[in-house]
Amino acid sequence: MAATVELPTGGFVFENCQRNKVLEGQGFKAPTAYKTGTTIAGIVFKDGVVLGADTRATEDTIVADKNCAKIHYMSSNIYCCGAGTAADTEMTTQMISSELELHRLNTGRLPRVCTANRLLKQMLFRYHGYIGAALVLGGVDVTGPHLYSIHPHGSTDKLPYVTMGSGSLAAMAIFEDRFKPDMSRDDAMKLVRDAIAAGIFNDLGSGSNIDLCVITKDKVEYIRPFDEANKKGVRQGKYRYAKGTTGVISSEVRKIPIEVVSSNVRAVPMDTQ
Repeated sequence: MAATVELPTGGFVFENCQRNKVLEGQGFKAPTAYKTGTTIAGIVFKDGVVLGADTRATEDTIVADKNCAKIHYMSSNIYCCGAGTAADTEMTTQMISSELELHRLNTGRLPRVCTANRLLKQMLFRYHGYIGAALVLGGVDVTGPHLYSIHPHGSTDKLPYVTMGSGSLAAMAIFEDRFKPDMSRDDAMKLVRDAIAAGIFNDLGSGSNIDLCVITKDKVEYIRPFDEANKKGVRQGKYRYAKGTTGVISSEVRKIPIEVVSSNVRAVPMDTQ
């Protein structure tokens, strides 16, 4: 009788959940999720899309990387900002980027932004939020500039300005106050820069530099870094005490007797060749 072969299944496996629950009842502490922090944003302006992100990568309360690249390449006309788990955002954008390249080779045309949005949202929905990737997708195709926000569970929004991450509330406050339709390129870059800076200064999980990516019909400008918002301060004075600041009450010099038990000196011939 031929043995049945069990085909391997892909994706996440949850068969150890019950085991972990039993272990927790026995006193074993399960690892907790790390707090993540990021500020990513994007707006649609007159001729294209501007994406922005900070460059701080954190491991809970530790700054792991001060110059992390959070704006990922998707296609020659589409880029994507990632917030959440750094490994999840990196691998998710790489996988969808490869699918977009295959789509371009098969059709002979540049992929549309809505195609990238559909591929990303279907993948994230398949894993019900266990992939910690919150994305801001932007690009320009034959139908014009487009901007999407994609949540880890797979829901998406198409808006003229979006922001995500732990610093998104501060960034959104800047957008709500100053955004205008059909902005110029320079004004749009300044607005996104100020929105990311607001996240950097009001959120401990965001920091360091500001990266921008300007996508138009003709070209893409990935400016890294665009600005250093959180510059390291300079010490205002010296913190060394001058000699004699602390008074010496008394001093005593003692001679320590040393007894030589044995000594051995071995002569080594000098190499003259």
